[in-house]
Amino acid sequence: MEEKLTLDALKKCLTDCSQEARELYLNQSVPYLEQAPSPLEFYRDWIGPNKPCIIRNAFSHWPALSRWTPSYLRETVGSKVISVAVTPNGYADAVSGERFVMPEERQMSFSSLLDVLEGKVEKEGVFYVQKQCSNLTEELPELTADVEPHVSWMSQALGKLPDAVNFWLGEASAVTSVHKDHYENLYCVISGEKHFILLPPTDRPSIPYGLYQPAVYRQRADGVFEVVDQTHSEKVPWIPLDPLNPDLERYPDYRNTRPLHCTVKAGEMLYLPSLWFHHVRQSHGCIAVNFWYDMEYDIKYNYFQLLESLAGVTGSL
Repeated sequence: MEEKLTLDALKKCLTDCSQEARELYLNQSVPYLEQAPSPLEFYRDWIGPNKPCIIRNAFSHWPALSRWTPSYLRETVGSKVISVAVTPNGYADAVSGERFVMPEERQMSFSSLLDVLEGKVEKEGVFYVQKQCSNLTEELPELTADVEPHVSWMSQALGKLPDAVNFWLGEASAVTSVHKDHYENLYCVISGEKHFILLPPTDRPSIPYGLYQPAVYRQRADGVFEVVDQTHSEKVPWIPLDPLNPDLERYPDYRNTRPLHCTVKAGEMLYLPSLWFHHVRQSHGCIAVNFWYDMEYDIKYNYFQLLESLAGVTGSL
């Protein structure tokens, strides 16, 4: 009985922490900046406080904004073979039942992918270029001249260059499930729009985690997708909750969160701070480029690790 009272008291402290963060410094919506900030301003106002914002006119000089049409991409990189994530339902790297299921990683030419996206070829499954290992520079170096190798004011603010520059292109039904990254993320939409649901690190105690058997999708010759367990791999900690339709009976603590919803349009850049939980959707054929800068493993990270440990004690892991 005494132990339950102690856990209840701890849970209240964690809930109060989340509420206090909203009252003290978090915004009720994602604010806009009308131009790129100076390095000092950006570090002081956004990186240091760990708050997201959408920046307009930050990369209006990139040729990619006008050049990256289907015809240009076919001509420039159409023959290049790239890695494409293919799933039956659009959910790659997501919980399905008792498994954490990863996509089938398919090698295909860029033109073949465009054929699928433009409806010229019918194929089973949902296709999404989402390989996060600096795939822009590694798989599509011909396109790098149309953007920049890094964002100068961000590199100056952090005193480092990005770890990765990633290229994203996919169908409207491709969804990125809720997760967090250990990166300061600048997400630049070239065409179309991205829809984000954001939750601050202080909401961690109200966000459920579980441990899941890892598996991958594999499409058979008859077009049916099967789930293949990775039997020799360790279980994966992941978030089972869908913020578009949260099961509040199963995860009642999620009621304590106040997710931020924002749409990032072509020509806009989202600053997604490290350790923020995010869920992502996009318009069909949306193209984006993002820059991942490694976070500082300082006292902020130390506090988050403490919060995560306490969340585990109270039962959200």
